[in-house]
Amino acid sequence: MSSALLKHLNQERVVVESFLDVLDSEAEALIKSRFEELPHITERKAQLAERITALEQEREQWQRAVGFGSGRAGGDAAAAAGGSELQQIWLELLTRAAQARDNNHRNGIMIHTHLDFVRRSINFLRAHGQSLYGADGQHKVGLGNGHSLASG
Repeated sequence: MSSALLKHLNQERVVVESFLDVLDSEAEALIKSRFEELPHITERKAQLAERITALEQEREQWQRAVGFGSGRAGGDAAAAAGGSELQQIWLELLTRAAQARDNNHRNGIMIHTHLDFVRRSINFLRAHGQSLYGADGQHKVGLGNGHSLASG
């Protein structure tokens, strides 16, 4: 019983650690303005989130099947019944999961900050009657006529 749970908790921990790695990649891409990397990172994040959810559901089914409740309380009880090694891996999983939640929240704040900056910039330009692009599709620079300063 406890060896199956131990194996399962190790699987969960490995997936959560992979999720943490992806969150670190996402934070780095946001900080360094490498926005072209975000679609791939978001796809990987979604895949890992689905896997984490599936593993949690499997563990909770097992917990209920052997007489423990679901959720955190059932996990705590199952880990306590399984001995110190099981308790240790359970605590590591909980710590990593909390870290993932916090890092995901941090990344969300960075994303919303970038979006807010872009939204405010666009609103500022619109409020001042400036369009971002001319009728010819060329990017307008500042308050000028759409010609680059470098073009002479």
